[in-house]
Amino acid sequence: MVHNSPLNPHIELDKKLDTLHGVGPRMLPKLKKLGLNTIEDALYHLPIRYEDRRQLKTINQLTDNQQEIFVGTVLASGETVTSRSYRKIYEVIVGDSSGKVSLKWFRYRKPWLQKRFPIGQKAIFIGDVKRFSAIREIHHPDSELLGDDQDLQQLIKSDPINFGRILPVYSLTEGLSQKQARKIWYRLIQEYADKVPDVIPAAIQNKYQLLPIPLALQQAHWPDQSINLDELEKGRDRGRYSLVFDEFFFLELGLALKRAGVQLEEGISFKLSHKYTIPLNKLLPFKLTTAQRRVLGEIKTDMLSPHPMHRLLQGDVGSGKTIVALMAALIAIENQAQVAVVAPTEILAEQHYQTFQRWLEQLGLKICLLQGNMPAVAKRKTLEQIAQGEIDLVVGTHAVLQEGVEFHSLGLGIIDEQHRFGVQQRGLLKRKGVNPDMLVMTATPIPRTLSMTLYGDLSVSVIDQLPPGRKPVTTRRFSASKRSRGYQLIQQELRQGRQAYVVYPLVEESEKSDLQAATVAAESFTTEIFPEFKIGLLHGRMKTAEKDAVMNSFREGDIQLLVATTVIEVGVDVPNATVMMIEHADRFGLSQLHQLRGRVGRGADKSYCLLIPSDHYSEDAARRLHVMVQTEDGFRIAEADLEIRGPGDFLGVRQAGLPDFRVASLLRDLRILESARQEAFDYVQKTDQLNTLEAKPVKDELIRRWGGRLELAAIG
Repeated sequence: MVHNSPLNPHIELDKKLDTLHGVGPRMLPKLKKLGLNTIEDALYHLPIRYEDRRQLKTINQLTDNQQEIFVGTVLASGETVTSRSYRKIYEVIVGDSSGKVSLKWFRYRKPWLQKRFPIGQKAIFIGDVKRFSAIREIHHPDSELLGDDQDLQQLIKSDPINFGRILPVYSLTEGLSQKQARKIWYRLIQEYADKVPDVIPAAIQNKYQLLPIPLALQQAHWPDQSINLDELEKGRDRGRYSLVFDEFFFLELGLALKRAGVQLEEGISFKLSHKYTIPLNKLLPFKLTTAQRRVLGEIKTDMLSPHPMHRLLQGDVGSGKTIVALMAALIAIENQAQVAVVAPTEILAEQHYQTFQRWLEQLGLKICLLQGNMPAVAKRKTLEQIAQGEIDLVVGTHAVLQEGVEFHSLGLGIIDEQHRFGVQQRGLLKRKGVNPDMLVMTATPIPRTLSMTLYGDLSVSVIDQLPPGRKPVTTRRFSASKRSRGYQLIQQELRQGRQAYVVYPLVEESEKSDLQAATVAAESFTTEIFPEFKIGLLHGRMKTAEKDAVMNSFREGDIQLLVATTVIEVGVDVPNATVMMIEHADRFGLSQLHQLRGRVGRGADKSYCLLIPSDHYSEDAARRLHVMVQTEDGFRIAEADLEIRGPGDFLGVRQAGLPDFRVASLLRDLRILESARQEAFDYVQKTDQLNTLEAKPVKDELIRRWGGRLELAAIG
């Protein structure tokens, strides 16, 4: 394949798909359904698997449980009835000189099949071979009819796209067949693959034996005869390896530049006066753990340096991140700077506000809570106080990031539960000040694979120690029929003056779902199951004031049992709560289950997490529940979650800042990621942040791909 680079290849790649021959007004909407709008989108829509049509087998050579391709002649054809379900099926017996095989259709148009497969018709058949006792069957095979005198080699010559080679199999949508798709992608590769720029430096290409990107795309869609099918199926062929490396290399270049930018930017060099940190230390009713002190030391070093801090603080549920963040906030406030704390939910923002207010008021400092639904007069007054520097610490939801919120001198931005925010939200908060320090916190332990892609531009600190006195939470799984045993445990705890949560995945009964809803459960708890106790209900559709009232009543012990949806997933802190019962636990992801379990075990009493799955649940759900019962280690749980669910939904929210990779898989391609990351970071350093003449094509391609997504506008 010719590998050229026109002056502006992206004009070609940005073309709409209807410029491609064969994509008309009827086909275009089908491709759009697959998320494909431009030529470039389609080039990177790679096959999901492959079919080997290089050789045709005889019937006695067919392998059970594999997709096979063979020639046969129709020996018998007609409708028949299954002996088990008395369901009508259409059966065609085909044979060759070596044996026979049964082809079956369970959904069919009888006249069409009768016309297509008369006795004596010769055809090529493709399908998955199944064996039932001595009989081989293929259900709903693909077929290509042959004329009596038609030679197989002639067919291969007349239709080289579909025969005599390894064929791509694409993910499809309704109304688009594999045959149509192959025709489209064959033309696409022929006409446009060589328009894709190939700008990874030659030295790196040679070191890793990377194919030029146009050739890699050609091999991924239409592999050479010589390619090993097993390697191809596993994504280990050179074509896909080269495309994966390319994708990771450009992402990591962006992250390397962001980190370098942070190191080059002039930030605030804070001084330590201990005006507020030492008094706070004396006020605290506990001592910081060794891990908290170590992490605080790392944060202090960053804050004292002349460059902006960009640090990720990871700590498992209940490890004491909040108090570390407060200490960091006080260092900024000692230097006459303001601090903004952004949380993903109103409940969590409210809780941070109450925690911080308790300490800050004793230190004579001013704090405010900024939420989207504040009364206009109160909001205007709060915004004025923030702009004039009268407020030392602002706690809020996304409202803090909105236009109109101006700080007098923002010195530190703290984002809690970072997985709920993307990279761009970090950028928005950063622009509220002049290169303020940034501290990003998460209680969702993140496997190294993910943190390299999600937070590659951040330094990482981990609080890997729980405060003394924290007891492990005993986790048990009960089948739905044994739910009453869970109720007995809850009753026992409530009678001893403690509190409990029961969590449901839905808010109200849904016609489409068999889930028992939180609203119905709260009623039955009140009237039948726990009539002697005060029951509360908390869900996402309630107004803020209602939610606050319920949560405060629960915190103060007026409500003994809180029935809730996942609005309580993060941050809710009620030390007296000792039981967390999760209904339909199979419907939750592992990280979510771990977060929910973290709502108990926050006091000195023994705590329990009870998992009640639905009557029928998947194998993946069973694995998740098994992991929960086996371990409380957040990082082990995170690794298992990544393995089970894949990175796409690992963080619960797909748009959480995790890039949507076109080719790469974080599970399959970790080694390639590590190599690409090392090369990208080295290249940024070697080329003075991509500012050499040699690096210009790389820099241009980086801005095109990731500029907006990674907040890289400054490097343009």
